[in-house]
Amino acid sequence: MSTPNAPAWAQNMRRFTNWLTQDIGGGPRPWKFSWVINLQKGGTFFFLGWLIWLYDNHTTGAWIYLALHGTYGLVWLLKDLAFPDPNWQVRITLLGGLNAFLGVLGWYWVFGWLLISGTAQPDYPLPDYAWYCLCISLCCLGMVLMIAADAQKFYTLRVRRGLITDGVHRYIRHPNYLGEMMIYGSFALLVWHWLPVLVLAWVWLGLFAVNMRMKEASMSRYPEWAAYKQRSWWLLPFVL
Repeated sequence: MSTPNAPAWAQNMRRFTNWLTQDIGGGPRPWKFSWVINLQKGGTFFFLGWLIWLYDNHTTGAWIYLALHGTYGLVWLLKDLAFPDPNWQVRITLLGGLNAFLGVLGWYWVFGWLLISGTAQPDYPLPDYAWYCLCISLCCLGMVLMIAADAQKFYTLRVRRGLITDGVHRYIRHPNYLGEMMIYGSFALLVWHWLPVLVLAWVWLGLFAVNMRMKEASMSRYPEWAAYKQRSWWLLPFVL
């Protein structure tokens, strides 16, 4: 669906990514986007556990990574059961689903492989125990923020349509994206390798930034938008 107030670059990027992950190849649309996402999210715990067994890696870092990334996937499944995101209920083509899994979601599994296989040999800027604490804290806070934002949006819009300007949306306009960035940022910090940085740069700039810009263009149709934008931050309080 077109968003007239959105800049041309954002609309073009949205059309391109939608084609890659939803429409490419044409033909039957055998699965929902949410099924592809849930397969990757829910399978992460088991995939990482298999990697630990395969490489016989029982280091603290490997098990912490399993606990963080694996548990996040299970939390995502619970979220989808409780308040599914309507944006993921669209049906997609066979090639679209494969592209979504292999071209985006599958790269997240590479993070864990880098660490557990020993390909990444992290040399953290802080002592290990302090770095683990930082990553765990960042991940936990990100999950709470993401869940709270998505739940508020889901249940508020069931009662009334319109701009959401209170709760976790009071001071930042995209708390769900901030939460996701904190979560995956914690994984990248734990792996401490250049590849996760490149993957996250692509996802955050090519997908997240576009989605946030399109969302703001859509929200600008509400009369209270100007006042809300003036008193809130785009993503980070006191920064953006």
